[in-house]
Amino acid sequence: MRSSRFALLLALLVALSLSPFSVGHTSTKPPQPNAPELTDEELIASYHGVETNEAAPDDLPGGIREEIPAKYLSRYQQWKEEFLSTEAGRNQWDSYQKNSSFTLNIIVSRDNSEGATTGKYKWNDAGQLISATITLGMRLDEGYPNPIYFPVMNSLVPNDSSARISGNTLAATKLAHEFGHVNRTGKVDSAVYQLQSQLIPQYNKIFLSNGRNANDPRLLELTEKIGGTPVQIWEDREYWGEANAMMYLRDRVTEENVRCTLFSKIRHSVDLYAKDYEPRFLEIAKATPSRKICGW
Repeated sequence: MRSSRFALLLALLVALSLSPFSVGHTSTKPPQPNAPELTDEELIASYHGVETNEAAPDDLPGGIREEIPAKYLSRYQQWKEEFLSTEAGRNQWDSYQKNSSFTLNIIVSRDNSEGATTGKYKWNDAGQLISATITLGMRLDEGYPNPIYFPVMNSLVPNDSSARISGNTLAATKLAHEFGHVNRTGKVDSAVYQLQSQLIPQYNKIFLSNGRNANDPRLLELTEKIGGTPVQIWEDREYWGEANAMMYLRDRVTEENVRCTLFSKIRHSVDLYAKDYEPRFLEIAKATPSRKICGW
């Protein structure tokens, strides 16, 4: 059943296979009331957009380099202050700001206005990550990503029984998600990461031409080389971003009843779509200041 789901969903994502990383999921998304049915590709593009192959700049001064157009500067400063209002946010920001061997570029763009993406990774000859770029949409404080891929950010969707979270907190949660991508990419084997980016398009091409047979020996060989199917690789990367977003919310939301409501929403989505990745979310829930494991 799971392999057939991989096959069906991977077919929907081949259109993104020329980007550095294709995306997908292993769960059937629930119908959205009063909304048209969206393909997996559309769900992903609605938040992350499409990562480009544009190279990182050669001049890498180290630290955090912010390239914010003047017309977006005021709102960006509010998002940044919200992120830095937490211990998790301050620690991560300082670790990059003071790192002379790594440059983190942060950009605000009108493209993909309610989403964000992280890419343009660059490694040195020793395999150490030395640069990455986070691109934030100009309306980052609006819009809620879908629960399938983004259970933490989606938990902020307001409803009649929950307190409304401010737009700045939503934007900071999205920023934390992108920091999570940078954090994780800096820890993985650079050769494996780059090999995945090279071979995932090849996997998708074979998959389309072989009648969508995921048991094709060529695909099994590629899966062995890159450490999983494209869907599995994407899920692992994306849920690390969400785990970091949850860590931010754990520190930011101090009212226990509000935090518990959010964590209960997160668990519901994790149970539905990311059960294999539950331990990384549960670990954060266990580390709440009150030690009350909200939602779990």
